[in-house]
Amino acid sequence: MDHKELLDNYVRKPMDIEKGSFEIITEEMGPHDFDEKTAPIVKRVIHTTADFEYADLLEFHPKAVEAGMKALKEGSDIYADTNMVMAGINKKRLGEYGGKVYHRVHDEDVVAEAKERSITRSMVAIEKACKDENTKIFAIGNAPTALFTLIELIQAGKIKPELIVGVPVGFVGAE
Repeated sequence: MDHKELLDNYVRKPMDIEKGSFEIITEEMGPHDFDEKTAPIVKRVIHTTADFEYADLLEFHPKAVEAGMKALKEGSDIYADTNMVMAGINKKRLGEYGGKVYHRVHDEDVVAEAKERSITRSMVAIEKACKDENTKIFAIGNAPTALFTLIELIQAGKIKPELIVGVPVGFVGAE
């Protein structure tokens, strides 16, 4: 097929683009240890990032997918630490279960408190999100300090999230 034929085919059948992409990802991944619940997630991450290295980097708690699905079906909210993380979440589908996704990093009270305490806005925002009883899922895609604060709050017994997706950026504390 030449380029014009490919373009014509994809324009008329946009789902074929995604299907073809996932076929390529499956072939390129080769053998792996992911189960039937985690493999589609890994493939979606690779599809979104175009980075096959995620197949070697992602780790899942044995009950993560099940706990996350249960929380979503029960209408739990998702705290996201950035607008970019929020953009990747299907808000319409989440709303069908009664949940919403939100963040607090730019809230005026968060900004002021972070400045007053000389800590990051992400830390204050996580503290505030943890006070919301319906927030049971946390998606951290930016600040390692948000993830550290969440871990500290868990260890202190102040919150018990159903699911944490942690993919902080940077080189200091991100690992």
